[in-house]
Amino acid sequence: MELWFSEFHAPDVKHSIKVKRHLYSETSDYQQIDIFETFEFGRVLALDGNVMLTERDEFIYDEMITHVPMSVHPNIRDILIIGVGDGGVVGQLTRYKTVERIDLVEMDPLVLDACRKYLPENSSQLNDSRVNIYFDNALRFIRRCKEEYDLIIVDSPDPFGPSEGFFTREFYGICYNALKSDGIMVNQQGSPFYKHDAEAMKRSHKRIASTFPVSRVYQAHIPTYAAGYWLFGFASKKYHPIDDLNVEKWLALHLTTQYYTTKLHIGSFYLPAFLERMLEEVEQSC
Repeated sequence: MELWFSEFHAPDVKHSIKVKRHLYSETSDYQQIDIFETFEFGRVLALDGNVMLTERDEFIYDEMITHVPMSVHPNIRDILIIGVGDGGVVGQLTRYKTVERIDLVEMDPLVLDACRKYLPENSSQLNDSRVNIYFDNALRFIRRCKEEYDLIIVDSPDPFGPSEGFFTREFYGICYNALKSDGIMVNQQGSPFYKHDAEAMKRSHKRIASTFPVSRVYQAHIPTYAAGYWLFGFASKKYHPIDDLNVEKWLALHLTTQYYTTKLHIGSFYLPAFLERMLEEVEQSC
């Protein structure tokens, strides 16, 4: 008998992946956690029935949410990561020798345990001496922080259910206060393609644009996410994501990537007409 994992991308749209084995299934105090071995995408982490990552395409997400801010800000040393504790984003950040501290706030210790066991390549850098792991409510944790971080990466699930608090005006204001005077916040903004996701994206962008003096949206193609089309938010107290991009400095690091390039960095901020109109309408109402 064939086994398939299916995720609703919209009420009338499903994305299905053929499964070899169901490796892990556990209900924590917060969510349902599953890890599958699949034929096409390798191992897949799902939380409450939604794909968080696959071994096949997770590099796209991890590289775009990390290298974009890292190539813009000239001196990132202290970083806060909020969200899914699989370790992929941490792995990208530890490649930068100038980074001194990475604080990872994960609500659910079972997610970390499962990823350490079943996604060891992703989680291998969680043991880096610069990484500090906190099992805590992110809102409570970050409220205690004042002008402490150069970069905050909000690596959260979609803005529904337990993660809804990561997309509020209050949360973005707290992040603003936790950043240093030239700090950057980057977050995942979901997909603009299906109506439900597009409305959530517009709400989030409006709240960010009304909080930060610099607020831009950029894009990437991620096959297993809704419509294969994903957005990220770049918010900053000072730096512009294109005008302040230091191409020569980033290339001098000689980091090997599979998706990110400095040319793609610039191109990712040039958005299709329908999305530009969406964002303009939101920004005009701020």
